[in-house]
Amino acid sequence: MPDPIFSGLYQDTEHLIWTPTDQVRRRGRQRARRTRIAAGLAAAVAVGVVATGVVALAGPPEKTAPPVPPATVEPTTPTPTPSPSRSAEPTPSGSPSRTTPSAPAATSGTPSARPPSRAVPAAAMLQLADLPTGFTRTTTVDGDWSLESVTIYCGNESPSLQVGQVASRSVQFDSPSDWIVQRVTRHSGTSAATVMQRVRQLVTGCAPARSGDSLTILAESLGGDDALLVGSEIEGTPSRWLVVRRGDLVAQLRVDHQTTPAEARRTASSVADRLCAGTDAC
Repeated sequence: MPDPIFSGLYQDTEHLIWTPTDQVRRRGRQRARRTRIAAGLAAAVAVGVVATGVVALAGPPEKTAPPVPPATVEPTTPTPTPSPSRSAEPTPSGSPSRTTPSAPAATSGTPSARPPSRAVPAAAMLQLADLPTGFTRTTTVDGDWSLESVTIYCGNESPSLQVGQVASRSVQFDSPSDWIVQRVTRHSGTSAATVMQRVRQLVTGCAPARSGDSLTILAESLGGDDALLVGSEIEGTPSRWLVVRRGDLVAQLRVDHQTTPAEARRTASSVADRLCAGTDAC
């Protein structure tokens, strides 16, 4: 008696039409070939993914320097360059020029643009050669010797003699029996002439606070552009000042040893000559 399992299987397949054996073999070979091709493609894709990850981690490849072009030999004959025309209009450019600006041409013999010094030079001061024998020059100027110092004995306010002053220099000479002090000041514009006017106002406008004191102009027109000799008598002590102007310089000297206008004139002439070293008004 046949097994029931095989009997059922036989009944189910009794009427089936089976494919020929050679066709089944051909289909099997095709299926195997497609399986191999699919496996090869999958492997290639996997290798590509791995390679891409390595490149991403390693970064972009270094750029290689472009090949250096071969040197060319320029012709030995120089090509004349036409000089730029002065009438050519500049060509506008959207970007700043990289050309280095040329330095301004130096002008030979042209003095520096620095303004001249306003200081009073030492050569504009009195020198020992201008004084009587026996004087020596000292290194410091002592005391309040100026004409302005005696205005404390005037009962009214005196005008300032420092109007427009921009520079000053002083010197002192001593002898066994006398002394001479000089101060030269430079004034702006026409202020030096104003100073001489104020010297006269100071003297003529002084009202001595004590009986017997006096301040007077002893002589004028002694030299230079303007010069005058001023004398005072304060508490019985005589004093003398010589004031000389040359250009924008004003020299004031204490000259107690000079008692006559003739002596003051000789000194004023020396003072005016020395002032020419500090002003172009001579």
